[in-house]
Amino acid sequence: QVQLVESGGGLVQAGGSLRLSCAASRSIFSFNFMGWYRQAPGKERELVASITGGGTTNYADSVKGRFTISRDNAKNTVYLQMNSLKPEDTAVYYCNARVTIGSMSNWGQGTQVTVSS
Repeated sequence: QVQLVESGGGLVQAGGSLRLSCAASRSIFSFNFMGWYRQAPGKERELVASITGGGTTNYADSVKGRFTISRDNAKNTVYLQMNSLKPEDTAVYYCNARVTIGSMSNWGQGTQVTVSS
């Protein structure tokens, strides 16, 4: 197991930027899958972005070109750079770590992102 702590959320105007951080309690070297999910009120949790140990990234269509996921194994941290934010990006954002895509999930507590129009 690993403990994950998200930070960097807050209130931002439409068009603004935020960078979310996910700090792990131990090395993330063994986690091939690192991802960011979000859940808006009344909506299902959805995968926003993911990155593998090899650096392969995937993004939800709704955030392509605006969000960038990255990982820094030396700092045990995964980042989500969010640019050109829209009100529909408002949600609680959660960090997720798995050794492989089919392995047990490790979740953070979430960080609130609110984008005003």
